[in-house]
Amino acid sequence: RKYYRPLKILQRHPSYVRNVKFSPNGSKIVLCSDETVKIWSIESEKEIGILKGHSDIVNDAQFSPDGGMIVSCSDDKTIILWNESSYGKTILSGSHDQTIRIWDLYSGQKVAILEQFNNITYAQFSPNGQQIMSISNNGPIGIWDVTRRKMIYEFNDNTQHERKAKFSSNGHLVVSCSKTEEIFLWDVAFERKSKTLKGHFDAVNDVQFFSDNQTLVSCSMDNTIRLWDAELEVEIQKFQGYSDNIIMIDVSSNDNTIVSISENGVIQLWKSL
Repeated sequence: RKYYRPLKILQRHPSYVRNVKFSPNGSKIVLCSDETVKIWSIESEKEIGILKGHSDIVNDAQFSPDGGMIVSCSDDKTIILWNESSYGKTILSGSHDQTIRIWDLYSGQKVAILEQFNNITYAQFSPNGQQIMSISNNGPIGIWDVTRRKMIYEFNDNTQHERKAKFSSNGHLVVSCSKTEEIFLWDVAFERKSKTLKGHFDAVNDVQFFSDNQTLVSCSMDNTIRLWDAELEVEIQKFQGYSDNIIMIDVSSNDNTIVSISENGVIQLWKSL
């Protein structure tokens, strides 16, 4: 079991940051705000690249599995691929037009359209690529079969306000957080809620699995980050000291570093002991 200490603060970002993700090797992070995508080096603690091309707010950006490409999406209704090399074949987008679209990485053509009845705010492939998990504005979490191109079941915690949901690395679980103080774990195979984690005192903004499929990290409007043992349903560690809401987090692929961003723009790194 790992415990973490504050490592460094990269910078107070001047604009509202909408997303932050590690590169696959953990050496860089990509974040999006305003109309740009920014790349930071963890080692040098410096911004090493700004990607300009969108004409409206960028909502999400992340690296391809091999780190050779970045994909971003924006309120300008476009998806942009940056750089040229990646072994991934398809990318996924969700939209307020109530659709999920699968795109061919190289041709830029749509492979499939999955229709919903609510605005789609988030979508993610399962690790094996056979399923898609989606979140909509006022609906439950949807699990889709990629081959059949249809929703096969839904997870509903009755709050109807899911903020984020993520697959575990083995694809067996989905973790979700909402405008309540609770974190929910869902068993994909048995199509049911399996556990509920309680400890935050305000809405949970983001949550992420570690590679062991058992440890979780969450951040909340209560100004804390918390580590959890999902199997035992217990809190392992609480990070305090923030003066503002923590709005998003990510974990490096080796689980050694956590990055968090607060609403006032502070980018904080946490290192395992």
